[in-house]
Amino acid sequence: MIRVTRLNGERFALNPDLVERVEGHPDTVVFLVDGTKYIVSESVDEVLVEIREYRASILATAYEMDRGTYRSPFRTTDEDAHAAVVPFPAREER
Repeated sequence: MIRVTRLNGERFALNPDLVERVEGHPDTVVFLVDGTKYIVSESVDEVLVEIREYRASILATAYEMDRGTYRSPFRTTDEDAHAAVVPFPAREER
């Protein structure tokens, strides 16, 4: 999710995968694939940077997970990290 700001100053999160296009006329309007429109105070370039950084973070996290070097920002100790691993039970031979 990316965070953007309504013209009244209210911040909200928006799923960038649903963004169809972003236009500036003179206010920045974010169009979603379902036809929903949001007018935001960020510039077109700022919204595009947020979307780019969001997608880059997903790729970086996937790379770290693949290498086994990923550390969740929500886990504070190694013990917590190991607690998240749930092994699959062994298959029974038939």
